[in-house]
Amino acid sequence: MAAKNILMLVGDFGEDYEIMVPFQALLALGHKVQAVCPGKVAGDWIATAIHDFEGHQTYSEKPGHRFTLNATFDDIDLGQCDALVIPGGRAPEYLRLNLEVLELVRHFFNAGKPVAAICHGAQLLAAAGVLEGRTCSAYPACRAEVEIARGKYAEIAIDGAVTDGNLVTAPAWPAHPAWLAQFLQVLGTRITL
Repeated sequence: MAAKNILMLVGDFGEDYEIMVPFQALLALGHKVQAVCPGKVAGDWIATAIHDFEGHQTYSEKPGHRFTLNATFDDIDLGQCDALVIPGGRAPEYLRLNLEVLELVRHFFNAGKPVAAICHGAQLLAAAGVLEGRTCSAYPACRAEVEIARGKYAEIAIDGAVTDGNLVTAPAWPAHPAWLAQFLQVLGTRITL
C-alpha cells in the first residue's frame, strides 16, 4: 500500500471526535494527514466541541480539546494532496464563507480525488457547488442544503455511510467505522490480517 497525503480541513468548534478519531486512525494506518485551518499556521491550535445525542430536539454541545495543527493552510500544495477529509461541527458553517476554502474543495472534485465529509461537512460541499447529481449523507439538519445544492440526500442510519464515486459521506461521528472503511476502499488502502 502506498501511503496517501490526506488534507484535513478543520476550524474552531469543529466536532472533536470527527477531527481526532480520523486524524489518528489515518495516521496509524501509515497515511500522512495534514490538518489545516485558514488563518492559522502549523503549531497553532483550534478549539473543538463535543456534540452528543441526549434525547433533545438537536445535539448538545460541550467543550472539546485543543487540537494542534500540523500544517499551514497557506503552504498547502494541492497538487501533492491525494485526498480531502472534512469533519463536521460548527466549523464548516463559517469555513464555507472563505473563497479559498471553496476553491480547495472544488480542486479535489475537479481532479477526481477522494473526499470524505462527515456531518455538517456537507455545508462546505454544498457551498462549493460540487453536489449536483451526487448522493450525500449529512447530519439531518443539513438535508435542505444538500437538496438546494441539487444533491440527493442519503437518509441513512446515524452509524451508516454512503459512497458515490470518489465521495464518502456520513451523518455523524457514530459512523466512523462505516465511513472510514469506505474511505479506505476509495483510497485504495488494503488491510490484511
